[in-house]
Amino acid sequence: MLQRYLLVWLIVLSGAAILWDKILPDAFHPFHASKPYLSYLFTVTMFVIGSLLPPDEVRAVFRRWHQVLGGTFVQYTVMPCLAYLMSLFFIDQPELRIGIILVGCVPGAMASNVLTLAARGNVSYSVCLTASATLLSPIFVPIVLYLAVSGTDINAVELAKNSFFQLLTQVVLPVIGGHMLALYHYGFSRLMQVFGPAFANFSILWIIATVISLQEEQLKQVFFSLAAALLVINLLGYLCGYLAGATMQLKESMRRALTLEVGMQNAGLGAVLAGQLFPGQEMIALPPALYMFGCMLTGTILAQIWSIRSERQPEQEASSVAPTPED
Repeated sequence: MLQRYLLVWLIVLSGAAILWDKILPDAFHPFHASKPYLSYLFTVTMFVIGSLLPPDEVRAVFRRWHQVLGGTFVQYTVMPCLAYLMSLFFIDQPELRIGIILVGCVPGAMASNVLTLAARGNVSYSVCLTASATLLSPIFVPIVLYLAVSGTDINAVELAKNSFFQLLTQVVLPVIGGHMLALYHYGFSRLMQVFGPAFANFSILWIIATVISLQEEQLKQVFFSLAAALLVINLLGYLCGYLAGATMQLKESMRRALTLEVGMQNAGLGAVLAGQLFPGQEMIALPPALYMFGCMLTGTILAQIWSIRSERQPEQEASSVAPTPED
């Protein structure tokens, strides 16, 4: 239920976070109270995600390395460029520009694997792309951030170092640790298969809902310009992902996987990184949080369109070869 209706649960949790103190003004606010612990929650989430990676899919990264690295290269070139250009075109606030660039440079989201399944795409390739982009994030994300803030008042070198350390300790090492533990401990692996997906998805939704509720007033002021910029990034990301798949001569199912992987970003990671790399500048976390709403909505629609097309194609093929009645 949680994985199938991620967008619905995201709306429900975010609505609860925003309305909590309005309905219960004197009550304990669980979302706001969790703010200091979001980075720890995300680290545990990445550990759980690592435990859920099927060993066959991890080995497939090395078997089809050229296709996986090709897709990862598209992810880390197209999205940062789109984010940088749209931040200049739509946004005049430096904090929001940095937040939009963060949207573009983080790896793809786990939700892309779920939507790839719904879109009748190649789930194995989608998982490989997510794993590759996640494990390579300590290399690519600092480089993109360094290039993006060079020439500004921000210390680009220090920012790159901090982002490398945070991604290594909160993303890569937990993913590897979770995967290795699940690989050699059958009981832990079984436990994660039962409870892991719900925990990982709920944690990311909780992080996004918390950021949205904390920045509610600022969101009202910049919603339309920010939403427009993020929507353009998302849609052009899908388009570039599909065209790149065609250029790489991938099968249709793999093109769908690459399309969703490129257009959908790990918003939870972006929001957590914003809080750690830019303390005191909470608006930077707003674009990644808002992006999750948009990419979940558009990704769900795109997956549904592809699913319907896949269902109709066999019917069309069957009708085209059916014998015609004699006169």
